[in-house]
Amino acid sequence: MSEDSRQQRIRRDLAAAYRLMAMDGMDDGISTHISARVAPGRFLLNAFGLRFEEITADSLVTVDEHGQVLDDPTGLGINPAGFTIHSAIHAARPDAHCVLHSHSVAGVAVSCLEQGLEPLNQWAMQFYRRIGYHDYEGIALDLDERERLVRDLGEHMSMILRQHGLLVVGESVGDAFLRMRDLERSCQAQLAAQATGAALVSASPELCEKVARQYDDWAASPQGTELAWRAELRRLGIDAPAASDNKDPSP
Repeated sequence: MSEDSRQQRIRRDLAAAYRLMAMDGMDDGISTHISARVAPGRFLLNAFGLRFEEITADSLVTVDEHGQVLDDPTGLGINPAGFTIHSAIHAARPDAHCVLHSHSVAGVAVSCLEQGLEPLNQWAMQFYRRIGYHDYEGIALDLDERERLVRDLGEHMSMILRQHGLLVVGESVGDAFLRMRDLERSCQAQLAAQATGAALVSASPELCEKVARQYDDWAASPQGTELAWRAELRRLGIDAPAASDNKDPSP
């Protein structure tokens, strides 16, 4: 695949992820962000002022690791808080080709619970001992917070931002979107179960770890994430029969 084709595919997938987030009710007006790396020190971000369902491949803004806007087709610029969060993780995690942050009601609600996410169901078990927590420091405008965001994410692919929302990273846009949807469902299911007031069934640590490893293996398989992402693209009328490897080949 040529470099131009690779970047166009990343743009297509990133715009699709924005629209799918809106379709599934995981957006928050013009707030929150999904970014995708297109080159070392350079990534795509949404224009600040467009709702998620309005974002297209051609409207995405290119920024560098210092926050300089390199290409802005809309002239709207970017949300500074989005740059703080995304630049930190892209700079520290070479494997984080896509970073996805949400403010869903369920995600924010679970972020306010002292115990956080519990492994109550199959969706949630995949995050067992595989999720970080970051304490709230206010709206993410302080660049000094980047060091603590990176520290709290560690080697995890998912993180709960206390009193704020959810964050995931992925080796591709599809990988990140699918992980966020499962994290969102985990939060929704937990809140629904807790709302009944009935006693909850607990799984053993051994079972939780087994299920988490099964999810790890599925995500690492050649077709696991790819097949699921192609099915999501078809929801938008996008047919992607060829394998769409959006991983950034650069170190």
